[in-house]
Amino acid sequence: MQLSNGTMSATAHPNTIASLNAVVLQRQEVSPGLIILRIAPDNWEFGEFEPGQFGVLALPGSASRCANSDLDEEPIEDPHKLLKRAYSIASSSVYREYIEFYIVLVPSGALTPRLFALAPGDRLWLGHKFSGIFTLDQVPDDQHVVLVSTGTGLAPYISMVRSKLTCGGPRRFAILHGARHSWDLGYRSELETLDRMCSNFSYIPSISRPAEEPLPWKGESGYIQDVWKRMPVSTAWGFTPSPDDTHAFVCGNPEMIESMVEILTEQGFTEHTKQSPGQIHVERYW
Repeated sequence: MQLSNGTMSATAHPNTIASLNAVVLQRQEVSPGLIILRIAPDNWEFGEFEPGQFGVLALPGSASRCANSDLDEEPIEDPHKLLKRAYSIASSSVYREYIEFYIVLVPSGALTPRLFALAPGDRLWLGHKFSGIFTLDQVPDDQHVVLVSTGTGLAPYISMVRSKLTCGGPRRFAILHGARHSWDLGYRSELETLDRMCSNFSYIPSISRPAEEPLPWKGESGYIQDVWKRMPVSTAWGFTPSPDDTHAFVCGNPEMIESMVEILTEQGFTEHTKQSPGQIHVERYW
């Protein structure tokens, strides 16, 4: 079992301990059920990745679960076997000291309750390779970029703007992020700062339960796809994004994704595939 000091108990298999090749540098609790983990490899260097790609994290079944999680739905046959899951990378592809992940707790899940039990100094497994095609590679440099997300679907966009945004440059970026409450808007301070400092960057957060806020919410409210239809990006940019000048990325809740694809299609955008390039890029990770 995992102990509070990041070590494993005497019953843990030696091979399991040896396989934990990375260390938690920082654990930031955004709100109950949302954390940001910064992870560094231990005596090895991770490879290059493109903003928007994902990495794989793992812990053994013998690792402790956090207090506010459910019990394992099924008994784990081999407690020494690593439980692996893919998570989008939020850190810059330029900054090489650590990898950052934005993670939501799934109380009944196998891995996230164990990740939520980690503290700085604790060990886990980090995959050596990064994968995924949800990147800016297929977007011409002279095209603007709209990034629409809910929840932790924001993570790949944080990597994109940290890596690719040139403050004051000709390419415009806009992030539309939806959450239930204001305290669930991860990276809000960073994105608000970019919005103030960079004339070519717009941050448009929305919450779906404004009545539950302790103070009056002055921003957008409602589902993010409904916010898009009100076209706040047009107001921020001074022109309406179109398939001629803008690519749209969509990541998060499946219902939001399908709704956004439908709305964008009605506006003349087409979904991107290998066989037929388009302006809508979708990450269906649920």
